Amino acid sequence: MDVEVLLGDEEADDVAATEQQSVDPDDFFAKNAFRIIYQTNNFFLPQIRDLIEKGEVLNLRPEYQRRLRWTVTQKSKLVESLLLNIPVPPVFLYESDAARYEVMDGQQRLNAVKEFIAGDFALTSLTVLKPLNGIRYSRCPPRIKRALDRASISAIVLLLESDSENVQNRLSMTDIRRFIFDRLNTGGTKLNPQEIRNALNPGPFNSAIVDLTRNGLFTTVFDIPAYVEADPSDYYENPQRQKNTLYSSMGDCQLVLRYFALKDDKNIRGSMRSMLDRAMEFNATKDQSDDLKREYISRFSFLYHLFSGKPFLLPPDEKGRERVSAALYDASMVAIDQLWEFRDQILRDTAGVKDRLTQTLSDAATLPVLTGQGNTAQAVRDRITLMKSIFRPE
Repeated sequence: MDVEVLLGDEEADDVAATEQQSVDPDDFFAKNAFRIIYQTNNFFLPQIRDLIEKGEVLNLRPEYQRRLRWTVTQKSKLVESLLLNIPVPPVFLYESDAARYEVMDGQQRLNAVKEFIAGDFALTSLTVLKPLNGIRYSRCPPRIKRALDRASISAIVLLLESDSENVQNRLSMTDIRRFIFDRLNTGGTKLNPQEIRNALNPGPFNSAIVDLTRNGLFTTVFDIPAYVEADPSDYYENPQRQKNTLYSSMGDCQLVLRYFALKDDKNIRGSMRSMLDRAMEFNATKDQSDDLKREYISRFSFLYHLFSGKPFLLPPDEKGRERVSAALYDASMVAIDQLWEFRDQILRDTAGVKDRLTQTLSDAATLPVLTGQGNTAQAVRDRITLMKSIFRPE
């Protein structure tokens, strides 16, 4: 089935843009500029492997970054470039509060180095050093292995400093990291907003979101290949899952985040992107995150059973295809959360709920409200209110 994910432009805002006031450029710079402090290090390839495998200093966090992985051919060409001393772009790291390096840009390059030295793949499709095709690191001749051990990748470590208290009061460290991340993210395939959120907000809440995307009912409803691998590290290698648009774009994480972003009415303001950004920055403890996971699963499971295993469905399109709507999903999840104390009454009125939803989706006037054609804060509130009336009419 087709899965509707996007409501529209995440950047759409419900507030009018204010006119830019005339200011003195020099004065504005003095009061608002922040300086980016960085240092450059060179890491030999064996050092990169050790830093990653120990996990105490350098954290790739594959679950928090782009899920599209390099092919063996791409990894092999990087190794060939290093052997030929072809300049390789530096990786960008930032030092976290825990004195660990988090990867801002270059995850795939670092991962390729780690995997090759660990013997996880053999070189293939080399165009210049063709005789090396089929060779693994452990089988490399001595001269080639020495060349690899002397090869290095540059790393630019970003540290943040601001000389203006006013700037610090308006911009959090996450804001500044997001600014830098966006500026670095100008070449290749641009990361989408959810990939950037995940890269910049590690912690228990982020882990909870990733865990919830692996829930069996969630993957069933949104047509994502089930997580049946025995080793979680193999989750990212499933070829069918990699082809799934929701998974590869981290749209599944965005769906989970939407519930937490919209359940708090005070957060429904500004653009959808700003709502999601603010929600993602929630600094939850492990216990709080575990509570939120249980809450999410209980609401999702309730709706799954209420609608006989097919929640969030729009009427079939002209080709008869069933479609799952993200707008109907988040309105349903938030509405049922607000009516949680009445869940037993709602369950007893299952037939009535289904009839009212069918009528609403069949009405040209109310259909756009539930399908999320409007992406403003008021449109979000309207569809939640409408869904509450479907669950429990006054």
